[in-house]
Amino acid sequence: MLSSMKSLFRKSSRSFTLLALASLLLSTSCSKEDNGPSTPPSPITTPTTLTTALTEIYQNADAPGFAVSVVKNDAIIYQQTFGQANIEQNRPYSNQTIQAIGSISKTFVAAAIVKAIEQGHFTLETNINDILPIELVNPKQADRPILVKHLVTHTSGLLDNIEVYLAGYHILPGEDLSGTGAQLLQEALGASQRTTAELDDFLAEYYLEDGDLYTLNNFGVNDPGVAWNYSNIATSLAAYLVETATGIDFRTYVTIHILEPLGMSHTAYDVSELDPQQVATLYWDKNTPLPNYFHESYPDGSLMTSNEDLSKYLVDMMKGIKGQSSTLFSPAGYELLFTSLLPNGVVPANFAKNQGVFWYLDDNTVQHSGADPGTTCILEFDRSGESGYFLLSNMDQSTEEHSAAWRQFSAKVEQAINAFIQAN
Repeated sequence: MLSSMKSLFRKSSRSFTLLALASLLLSTSCSKEDNGPSTPPSPITTPTTLTTALTEIYQNADAPGFAVSVVKNDAIIYQQTFGQANIEQNRPYSNQTIQAIGSISKTFVAAAIVKAIEQGHFTLETNINDILPIELVNPKQADRPILVKHLVTHTSGLLDNIEVYLAGYHILPGEDLSGTGAQLLQEALGASQRTTAELDDFLAEYYLEDGDLYTLNNFGVNDPGVAWNYSNIATSLAAYLVETATGIDFRTYVTIHILEPLGMSHTAYDVSELDPQQVATLYWDKNTPLPNYFHESYPDGSLMTSNEDLSKYLVDMMKGIKGQSSTLFSPAGYELLFTSLLPNGVVPANFAKNQGVFWYLDDNTVQHSGADPGTTCILEFDRSGESGYFLLSNMDQSTEEHSAAWRQFSAKVEQAINAFIQAN
């Protein structure tokens, strides 16, 4: 309960030295990639020629491994993987390999929100304090109610305090701390090795006035609904609304109402629930594997899934946007997910034209991407629901050098995929 959140999370904020990583995690992890021009091998008209093109891209890239799925007309027309899930063990990246998908996880919070709405627990217009067990107030706008729709559009005025958010990263118990990757996380993020605090405790420490993580920097000055500020922690607060309203742990709720109906049996937030031989190692670079880590604010970016599982989700979202699925919600529920909820111009242009329930909406595309140390991913489909794809990689983009390498790599992959889609 929020009212008893105070005992488990007592970590003080730490200064952070890799400013590029801070910016990535709290802003650009969801922005559209600046792909730039590139020239794919051609022609790319068949699965074989696409595999040839992606193999060549892989051989000239810094990605340890990656997975691609392409969907058109409600069918998976291409699904393939490249490179290594674990370089040291020479374990190939396969369609069953499981890896973290970063902020694409927020779209599963979106699905949970819409499901809870359809179940009658609340609406987008509900004041969050009508759901929470204790009142949460923005001290800079104490008389302005924060609604559910403000959380799901990043306009709540609840901000990510960078130092506090980074302090939530921690290396899981049992992981080897002697490797270069573990030392990097400890030195750069201040990530200690410890157990994970409960989500409600973390949120209380952050949002309640007597919390150890509470500062005025956690809050914005604008009225709710006015200014767009991407917030991981406010996303996890949205997940906690589902947990509080339904009385079901958020992870369990997602499993019951999203993963199981879609047959996503190899997807989870907790790495201990997964086969370690199927979990990809995340890499800082090809010579630097990272240990398994986690974050208190797990709903915003810690879901792990496979190429096979995520393709089921992509197919359903694409059918849903056309009004042709009832697997997770009614057609009206899917419509709500992808409805523009903000006036044009509120969302920064480098992200999208508008915002659905956590999904980013442009005139022709629906998109969300994600990144964390050692993982960078993107998922995108047409607003018509006719074609789409995703790219998962255990590749880092936390520094300017890594980010430039990712942009070059993903641009080539995207161009090859688009050539294939157009030919089919």
